[in-house]
Amino acid sequence: MDARDRLRLYLEQRRDLGESELIFDSLTVDEVMRAIGALGASEAQPRPEIPSARNAHETTSRKSDSRATPAAVRDAAPVTLASQSAHGIVAGGDAAELFSAELMRLPSLDAIADAVEACTRCPLCKTATRGVPGDGAVTARLVCVGEAPGANEDATGKAFVGQAGQLLTKILAAVDLSREQVFITNVVKHRPPGNRNPAPDEIAACSPYLVRQLELIQPKVIVAFGTFAAQTLLNTRTAIGKLRGEIHRYHGIPLVVTYHPAALLRNPAWKRPTWEDVQLARRILDSAAVA
Repeated sequence: MDARDRLRLYLEQRRDLGESELIFDSLTVDEVMRAIGALGASEAQPRPEIPSARNAHETTSRKSDSRATPAAVRDAAPVTLASQSAHGIVAGGDAAELFSAELMRLPSLDAIADAVEACTRCPLCKTATRGVPGDGAVTARLVCVGEAPGANEDATGKAFVGQAGQLLTKILAAVDLSREQVFITNVVKHRPPGNRNPAPDEIAACSPYLVRQLELIQPKVIVAFGTFAAQTLLNTRTAIGKLRGEIHRYHGIPLVVTYHPAALLRNPAWKRPTWEDVQLARRILDSAAVA
């Protein structure tokens, strides 16, 4: 197998792990060439290590405990912009900073649902059949956030239905949670045409609904399902493979990242890491219950 074939296989493995970006700044040229078989071990020359911001963060992350306790997350100093901490990404400061927009006066989840159904804040309302505000318990301790409604959701007005929704139900049941105990929603409340990724202006239009839902519910933990939900909530372009396994914060609320159920249907190998992620979310809930 030549070096080009080795590189192709390597990139395919990284893609299968859910990564959409590839950055080599923590490796030397020789190490990359050796990884793809373009350089023999005896040909590599030792090079002095040059510290970088990424190297420093990765060193800190390896030394820190990725299964940090919720108390450690809560006690971290609030910031106003997305930043990387030893425990994960911290997006936003205290939760109170979120709630100044007009839609923040909606008094209940039912009122939000009515507002979503009548919403004309972005063009998605013209192409979608109906709004999909989300559903579940008003007092849910865990909120599941996906990307946007698909065809089944658009037809029913319910979040996470169809095969992906059935798998989500099983994922929750594996950590002793039912759909009735949690709240399930999406970043965007109307289906984008052809299931394309939502545009920035569509996200901006829909964000107040999600923010108000989180204020009313006051969950103990958020689980972001899929790359889009995780990157949107955490204001980052970091690949999902690097966001997993840590406790992040979304305006003071612990947030765990995992793969979208629809992705698990395409790649069953991701079921094991998803199980590990929801176990982490379960531990946060259990810790909060005895805090």
